[in-house]
Amino acid sequence: MLLLLLNFQMSVAQSNNGKTEWFDSNRPATTYCNPINIGYNYTTANHNGIPDSRRSSADPVIIPYKGDYYLFATNQAGFFWSKDLSDWNFVYGSFQRLPGDDDQCAPAAWVVSDTLFYVGSTWKKDHPIWKSANPKSGRWTRHVDVAMLPTWDPAIFQDDDKKVYMYYGSSGKLPLCGVEVDYKTWLPKGNQDDYKKLYAATEVEDIQHPYGEIKPVVNLDPAKHGWERFGPNNDMEPAPWGNFIEGAWMTKHNGKYYMQYGAPATEFKGYANGVHVGNNPLGPFTYQKHNPMSYKPGGFVIGAGHGNTFEDNFGNYWNTGTCKISVKDRFERRIDMFPAGFDKDDIMYSITAYGDYPILLPTEKRDQTKGAFSGWMLLSYKKAATVSSSEDCMEVETHRVDTGGKKVFEKFCYNAPNLTDEDIQSYWSAKTANPGEWLQIDLGRKMRINALQINFADHKATQHNKAMDIYYQYQILMSDDSQNWTLVVDKSKNDKDAPHDFVELTKPIEARYVKMVNIHNASGLFAVSDFRVFGNGLSEKPKTVAGFKVDRNPKDSRNAMIHWNKVPGAVGYTIYYGIAPDKLYNNIMVYEGDSYDFRGLDKGTTYYFTIEAFNESGIGSKAKIIKSE
Repeated sequence: MLLLLLNFQMSVAQSNNGKTEWFDSNRPATTYCNPINIGYNYTTANHNGIPDSRRSSADPVIIPYKGDYYLFATNQAGFFWSKDLSDWNFVYGSFQRLPGDDDQCAPAAWVVSDTLFYVGSTWKKDHPIWKSANPKSGRWTRHVDVAMLPTWDPAIFQDDDKKVYMYYGSSGKLPLCGVEVDYKTWLPKGNQDDYKKLYAATEVEDIQHPYGEIKPVVNLDPAKHGWERFGPNNDMEPAPWGNFIEGAWMTKHNGKYYMQYGAPATEFKGYANGVHVGNNPLGPFTYQKHNPMSYKPGGFVIGAGHGNTFEDNFGNYWNTGTCKISVKDRFERRIDMFPAGFDKDDIMYSITAYGDYPILLPTEKRDQTKGAFSGWMLLSYKKAATVSSSEDCMEVETHRVDTGGKKVFEKFCYNAPNLTDEDIQSYWSAKTANPGEWLQIDLGRKMRINALQINFADHKATQHNKAMDIYYQYQILMSDDSQNWTLVVDKSKNDKDAPHDFVELTKPIEARYVKMVNIHNASGLFAVSDFRVFGNGLSEKPKTVAGFKVDRNPKDSRNAMIHWNKVPGAVGYTIYYGIAPDKLYNNIMVYEGDSYDFRGLDKGTTYYFTIEAFNESGIGSKAKIIKSE
């Protein structure tokens, strides 16, 4: 009966080219939602020794170029471009030399004059520097046939005096390094005899040691900085293979140089971007008191480390990062992007509060110290879900570092509650990928719906690397009584890959039930991690949180236990903290609980904390700010 209804409604919608009263795929969006919705590449066959097909990317760099934005990231077989930071278009890159290998990891991109440059990470000594004045064509030429030396996680910065610098490093033992390079030859400026010796080096440790003008620029100090400690909750001391630093990036602001880096490891919730500040491009640099600069340890999207900072076409800053899934592979990851900037005291910050809810796209220069949250709340958290079928539970080999690197078999169930649990690591899967498989969410009462996010999962997928016939087709229907349905979103003819498909309605609709019906799945079974609904619950916001306290550990001030009283009707809580009452830039999102074990503070730093409760209808008032020394 449902399929007959679907076919009837499809015929009506198709007569208007898929457009409905509430959705038009040709209308530009005003918001986006993390993870960034690009056609994430599937890993190459047996990548990291793991045969399972899975999408992954990380280590993003977004570069404004000729009025558009270009996104480069790990192992994507090319790159993406967008006019508005929302609608991303894929272009194969001619710089991909080894399609079956890890050939495009942690790339760097930068602009010199009217030319866009690119280089990937490698320890090999044959990698070129690529350039293009028309990157949308996919054609790149070699600026330098063989780069100066093997480097991993490179970042390139051109100063106002036109001097060019490269920063690099990815290690649990060694610092990030920087060096001035000759733009024409891409050789380091300095004693060439030193570099001949360096180029002859064969060991990674030899390559990364500073020679001549190559200088160490940033290292970790986890004994003082709690957030730099290794482990799932910054709790592995000593770190099994060192406290990891990587992901260099340089930003210049008001004559100061902001040397950014990622730590402590990509597979942990505390993966963050830190920053040191100096007066020269090669330092010395001083640890910024407000750190980490970008941090997101809670919510659906977890992790904000190893990315870059860029300025949009309106003069607003953004910070990109890497978020984790880490189930099929600890390097199973996605990309996120958050509002960022420099405050009146030149403190560099990034606002990740409600950073996996819809965020306003830029249309003008704005103050981003409070972020750019749209105000559309999550309506679907732990709401009842029914489905057409469910895949059986099974023992799955996972690859988690918190087990000491050992392979672990865990029981995974692919049932309906996974659709609304706000856990990117769990997912529901139907038994097939057939047209007509469906899922349905009951919001509990009629609510105003503004947007949806469908996060597809790679369950029993068979695709490896890139293909141009990977896409999803579906329809979304809504109802007040689960009997009479209205077609709201028609993507029955979609041919663009959108694994984290964010659907912004052209106008809101009020409904209680939301149903998604599969038409075509990209690869594997029809599976969804979370089906997320955003809007307003049309009820009361939660009250102010009472009983809020921060108990800093007197023996180790990097740690604090945070407690509060639960608020009736609250879905979750957002804890804010910072180095001053007007600089509460960092946050921790917690669903349902009444405590948080926080291990991300710095010794010798006074912090200020507050908390707010939220639910489907909005955000409550913040509690009184607490000082913690």
